[in-house]
Amino acid sequence: MASIKAKTAQEILMNDFQTLVSDTERLLEHTKSIAGDQADELRDQIHDSLLRARETLKLTEDSLRERGQAAVTATEDYVQANPWQSVGIAAGVGFLIGLLATRR
Repeated sequence: MASIKAKTAQEILMNDFQTLVSDTERLLEHTKSIAGDQADELRDQIHDSLLRARETLKLTEDSLRERGQAAVTATEDYVQANPWQSVGIAAGVGFLIGLLATRR
């Protein structure tokens, strides 16, 4: 469920950034020939797109933080429930890393 929310938030974020880039390109293109109200309107559109992108980025950050906290909690619970198995796994991983490090 959290991964679905994260993917949806990523897609929304990408769309918002694409819109922001598109609006910026339009602003740069029209800035040469447009003055006054039209330039202000384009700036307002870019500002709105940037605000939406920031909000989406915040939602994505919150979602990732929640998923990370859930992973930490699950790991802590597993280690507390199976301390000797956890020590064995850690020793095995350390041994493999040591082997790989000495091969170089």
